[in-house]
Amino acid sequence: MRRLHNMLVAAACLAAALTPIAGRADEWPSRPVRIVNGFAPGGAADVLARLAADQLSIAFGQQFFVETRAGAAGSIALQFVAHAEPDGYNFVITTLSLLALTPIINPKAGYDPLNDLTHIAYLAGSPVAFLVSTASPVKSLGDLVARGKTGGRPLTFSSSGVGSNGHLLAEYFGRKAGIPVEHVPYKGASQGLTDLIGGHLDFSAQTVSSGSGLIHGHTALALAHTFKTRLPDYAEVPTFAELGYPDLVSTNWFALAAPAGLPRDIAEKVNREIVKLVQRPDIQKRLREDGLVPESFDVAEFRAFIAGEIARWKPMLKETGFAAQ
Repeated sequence: MRRLHNMLVAAACLAAALTPIAGRADEWPSRPVRIVNGFAPGGAADVLARLAADQLSIAFGQQFFVETRAGAAGSIALQFVAHAEPDGYNFVITTLSLLALTPIINPKAGYDPLNDLTHIAYLAGSPVAFLVSTASPVKSLGDLVARGKTGGRPLTFSSSGVGSNGHLLAEYFGRKAGIPVEHVPYKGASQGLTDLIGGHLDFSAQTVSSGSGLIHGHTALALAHTFKTRLPDYAEVPTFAELGYPDLVSTNWFALAAPAGLPRDIAEKVNREIVKLVQRPDIQKRLREDGLVPESFDVAEFRAFIAGEIARWKPMLKETGFAAQ
């Protein structure tokens, strides 16, 4: 009997010793957390990823770090995270193009935008602006339309890439305005903007954030942008809606996601910290100056927002001939 008693005591002591260890293993995060960015370093996606990583590192007392896996317009990074374990240690920056445009244009993209990811939080979005060189005789959207109708050739334009938000909106605008437009493909925004300033293009359809340096430096003029209201830091630039194009309202947004099946409590904890981040006055000021507009959703609201974006873009992509048949 005494031997049995000693064995029970020993077992109880062992269980007591192991319980704190098991508890610590169940705590999240217990090791560094990766946020994967599928776009070039220094761009809006990279900046927002690093702001999020800093906020989350402080909030959870564990390192959140940004890992760049650029390529295929962000699809490489998205697929990497979509196939990772949903344990809270892999997140990815998503965008309007990745979730609402690419799967419609290319159903073989390799992922389901709603069901292969846990959508966590909206970071910020940048409206698309039509930019011209300040050396151009075009000084308004009306001037651009007039030039398109009388120039005897299509208006050439650049965007951040084939199938990008800017590309699709410019094609759609051309149809609505009744003018011919021709997309000149570049691998990114910067080279197209360089050629715009050099006088080789009629206009460029870029996010305000991509063109902010040129706009503030008075080498590029923004004719109109696609946000629903005028932007405080670009108050002189009209919206497409107020110029007679009410369906040209859009932002090229950036968000945070994780693999499908992420525990709901982790998703909600991260969402709350991102909402705190984008509501900070210093962060809002910094984003606004760069042409980025933050918004806040809870997890359920954000998933509904994405579903709405997919539904909204389908008819526009079909009208411009970009949707897969």
